[in-house]
Amino acid sequence: MDKTVEHPHISVVSPVYRGEKMVEELVARIAASVSAITPDYEIILVNDASPDNSWGEIEKACANDRRVKGLDLSRNFGQHYAITAGLAYTKGDWVIVMDCDLQDRPEEIPHLYGKAQEGYDIVYARRVNKKFGFWKKMSSTVFHRVFDWLSGMKTDETIANFGIFKRCVIDEYNKMPEKARSFGGLIGYLGFRITTVDVRHAHRAEGKSSYTLSKLIRLSTDIIISNSNKPLRMAVVVGFIMSSVSFALALYNVVAKLVGAILVSGYTTTVFSIWFVGGILLFVMGVLGLYIGKIFDQVKDRPLYVIRTKINF
Repeated sequence: MDKTVEHPHISVVSPVYRGEKMVEELVARIAASVSAITPDYEIILVNDASPDNSWGEIEKACANDRRVKGLDLSRNFGQHYAITAGLAYTKGDWVIVMDCDLQDRPEEIPHLYGKAQEGYDIVYARRVNKKFGFWKKMSSTVFHRVFDWLSGMKTDETIANFGIFKRCVIDEYNKMPEKARSFGGLIGYLGFRITTVDVRHAHRAEGKSSYTLSKLIRLSTDIIISNSNKPLRMAVVVGFIMSSVSFALALYNVVAKLVGAILVSGYTTTVFSIWFVGGILLFVMGVLGLYIGKIFDQVKDRPLYVIRTKINF
């Protein structure tokens, strides 16, 4: 039998932010779950410039087991960039991506791996009982519906980053040069054989999510602009509607003037027209500006992340 089938090398990547009190338990539970599959594994923890002592806890974990490896980013780049950094250093035949907050239960890893052995390249964990607050659930639902409408794609709000990925998937992901990173969006673009496994979703072990409303809006904007040109098409439609309304308004004023319906020449109409046209122009320019900004970020070709320290590599 092929050795890689008997003893597959598994890599686990987890971005860490405000995870000081969770790192020890995270490593222990991952190790216990992956050891049930193979002794040949690595756990890559990526510290996204966490303001607490997460890096200190990662250093301890690395000192206790050389299969635990640490990457310390020079500043906070964001979750999807931290995932990208970790994936660039993986060596496994199979790669697992999961959050550090233990809402993704490491005990589900054998289930994901078992499903992957049925011939799938990607197996996502589908959270059947999401343990989020009302506003987090609501914002997730709104984002997915808006994204689906703008992109023409069908996404599942019960699926996040937690999943297992074959080596060939990660290799192709690492080749993608987009500066606006969305792990799930880029993986979905690749088009490999994908399935899901229903899993239990746990409560967050410590603290609360670091995703504030402003961060969620910025991430949502990046993902939509990077994956869809529908806002540009909408701007064209809005421009056409604006022109039609303006033409109709002008025609109305001409007819009203001829039949004597307008006694005082059109201060109100003029002000309305200026505000209406100006607002639409600003909207269209704003949409164009977002796309131009993404082009500007891309052509600068700056690194996606900067690593300050590496341990056990």
